[in-house]
Amino acid sequence: MFDAHAFSVSSSSSLSLDSSAAPAAEPVPFPLGGHGWTAELADLFTPFAEAGLVPGRLARVDRGRADVVIADPDSGELRTVRADTRAVGSAETIENPCTGDWVALDLGRSATARGEGDEPLAAVAALLPRGSAIIRKSAGKASEGQVLAANIDTVLIAVSLAGDPDLGRVERFVALAWESGAQPLVALTKADLVHDAEFVREDVERVAPGVAVLVVSAETGAGLDVLRACLGTTTALIGQSGAGKSTLTNALAGAQVMTVQQTRDVDQKGRHTTTTRELIPLPGGGVLIDTPGLRGVGLYGGEGLDQAFAEIAELAEECRFDDCSHRSEPGCAVQAALADGTLPQRRMDSYLKLQRENEWIASRTDARLASERARVWKLRTKGARDHIRP
Repeated sequence: MFDAHAFSVSSSSSLSLDSSAAPAAEPVPFPLGGHGWTAELADLFTPFAEAGLVPGRLARVDRGRADVVIADPDSGELRTVRADTRAVGSAETIENPCTGDWVALDLGRSATARGEGDEPLAAVAALLPRGSAIIRKSAGKASEGQVLAANIDTVLIAVSLAGDPDLGRVERFVALAWESGAQPLVALTKADLVHDAEFVREDVERVAPGVAVLVVSAETGAGLDVLRACLGTTTALIGQSGAGKSTLTNALAGAQVMTVQQTRDVDQKGRHTTTTRELIPLPGGGVLIDTPGLRGVGLYGGEGLDQAFAEIAELAEECRFDDCSHRSEPGCAVQAALADGTLPQRRMDSYLKLQRENEWIASRTDARLASERARVWKLRTKGARDHIRP
């Protein structure tokens, strides 16, 4: 079996994210190019190729097993193989393999890993570094992060027009998208059900500066051509249950690849249709990662908040004091904008709430890391004492 520890590129190094939302690298003319394989990834993969491994992209991950898209070493045709991911598993949630990860795959037979029908599985030997990742805070009081999708260029946020959009939730999704290192894009779905879609679009645009907001209908096809033109090589689709993600995925894929369930007429709440994250190829190239509906949208810290509230960040640069809290300091440009109505109070309240959540996550994460360092230090100290004890 291949020794993943022989190389410096491993699961522990797979989290160096680029938060600058730089344009995606040009795909290279390789069977996996339509899935996002680039010349930069090919360079990183050189030592793995020399070891006889093949590159692949995780299309679905479930409890130590994964579907991996590869180019067949003999024919060059794309195919999906079943693989064991336990070799690159980690106690840190955000380091575990996720849909969208690029991997080094050992196609050799494994005597210990068996799939359905007692077929031997391939083995994921290592993860390549991630260029971007959507990371949200895990549910509950824990401070751990959960990776929703990796190596994405665009985060497509589905917001249903069947009910009044929750602007605060839209702001959360936009901040989450910016934080991933990808470009956010908002799709107002189910436009065929309403007559005031353009007015709603204007409201959403005001809370999503720098983000394109499109009105679409998967049922009638309205707006889909423009939406397709805005997608990156890899697009992650996120949103609440009932936002029309599965219907939109089917429309973009040109096939019934996802099961669709109806929302409840009483409250327009959706039922969970997608239960895992799946990578779906799109006609003409590119892939879409569909994700389960998100009830909670907890941020995981970082600079996404300033990008999602860009107008507040710009106002803050005009404040008299660099450390202005925008509450009671003299010469505060943010307070002045609130006073003259340039900055809506609702927008400011939302910003402060998300800022407090980020600060809490940062403090919990720092405390957890400090506790882990203390635990390791105690073990080392105990080991040293045992070594010198007569």
